[in-house]
Amino acid sequence: MKEIFLGIDGMVLEDLIAIARRGAKVRLTEEAKERIRSARQLIDKWVVEERVVYGITTGFGALSDKTISKKDTRVLQENILMSHAAGVGEILDEESVRAVMALRIKDLARGHSGIRLKTVQLLIDLLNQGVCPLIPKKGSVGASGDLAPLAHLSLVLMGLGEATYGGQKMTGAEALKRCGVEPLQLEAGEGLALVNGTQMTTATGGLALFDASRLAKMADIAACMSLEVLMGSRTEFDPRIHQVRPHPGQAAAADNMTRITQNSEIISSHKDCSRIQDAYTLRCSPQVHGASKDALAYVKKVVETEMNSSTNNPLIFPESEEFLLGGNFHGQPLALAFDFLCMAVSELSNISERRIERLVNPQLSGLPAFLVGDGGINSGLMIAQYTAASLVSENKVLSHPACVDSIPTSANKEDHVPMTPISVRKCYEIVRNSECVIAIELLCGAQALDLLTNMKPGEGTLVAYRLIRDAIPHLERDRVLSKDIGIMVELLRSGKILEEVEKIIGKLN
Repeated sequence: MKEIFLGIDGMVLEDLIAIARRGAKVRLTEEAKERIRSARQLIDKWVVEERVVYGITTGFGALSDKTISKKDTRVLQENILMSHAAGVGEILDEESVRAVMALRIKDLARGHSGIRLKTVQLLIDLLNQGVCPLIPKKGSVGASGDLAPLAHLSLVLMGLGEATYGGQKMTGAEALKRCGVEPLQLEAGEGLALVNGTQMTTATGGLALFDASRLAKMADIAACMSLEVLMGSRTEFDPRIHQVRPHPGQAAAADNMTRITQNSEIISSHKDCSRIQDAYTLRCSPQVHGASKDALAYVKKVVETEMNSSTNNPLIFPESEEFLLGGNFHGQPLALAFDFLCMAVSELSNISERRIERLVNPQLSGLPAFLVGDGGINSGLMIAQYTAASLVSENKVLSHPACVDSIPTSANKEDHVPMTPISVRKCYEIVRNSECVIAIELLCGAQALDLLTNMKPGEGTLVAYRLIRDAIPHLERDRVLSKDIGIMVELLRSGKILEEVEKIIGKLN
């Protein structure tokens, strides 16, 4: 895989996914190297001059009024990493850590932190060689940056902390040794430069966003499968409906569903039936799915803006030889965005669960109860709907916003914090829950399609159905359903269904 160059701007979400999940290596642009050198020269000059610069020749947070002598600047930077490494809880998975490392490098590459090029290059070397610092998930309030997580990451540069390398857990010192590099001795300002930023929340949130975007397209496919077997109409996808209410996501969803159901013999078979109109979960699917798509577009804009931002404090401006103290480390833009995304993804699963109910309920579907023969002896997909209901209900609880809470920190110097990491962790869990719900809808839809063997579904629906049946056999009689659901979730997450459907009907929006 080609290297991804990290510089001033230009990084997109797909770059982050390539680095985190596909092992893409990174390299600094020449412009980034020059900016890093220029900013560092200023730091060195100010230290010699004994100029008072926050976090470089002073303490941190509420201790910013404490001046640090020239001889203690190195100790100060090491101490900030050790004291701030106070995270707790489960350890971040490897792909999330790779994403965090990539975005920390990207921020430093912009040349506003004052860090040495040598330090950034060591971080790049560790990422490219597969060293994965162990970072606890919890401990950041999302302001002053993700201090605790980034401190745990940065400890490894000094040969402290812990990491995995080659699938083995080891000390930071051992990881550096195996990579053939010496532990770093931090210079003035570098400890603060390494921990001050929003990269943990931006990185993990970016992964959740990418998965949510794929899920939104899979929700369109699942909805179309349900619509077909429930003898729904394609009228609700007519572009004229969406032109007179021109929300972009709504029109995109309707266009997706039009193409997925194209040439459906099932829909054509009942075009002259007596039903006046479909239930909301079918008829309003473009409106509901579309609103979530618009939310996804907003969140992507926020995330990609943050990926290409400088979130340190102080910020060094080499051109004017100045530093400015501000609050770019404050995670409020991300906190609001990911709380919004929690709701947007929850709604995809909310409407999906109601379609599942229509599929398994014979009074609503006209199909065999719970989509299985010999009812009574067999319960079929009855409890799969229970599972979906449970997950949807959990999502409702998780959708309570985290960003409206604030507990002051650092002796009330940092008196408003956004709790962004909580927003992101909730969002990640909601995406995972919702993947299971959409997977259950696809299982039910495929099971129902088995009962309509004399008519072909739409072009996109047929591709999805065949892939499901290649992996999961028809439910003839009761068996352990959790295995079927697990296989379906993995098939959804693999992207294979989406990829194959798009080969037939074109890219989905």
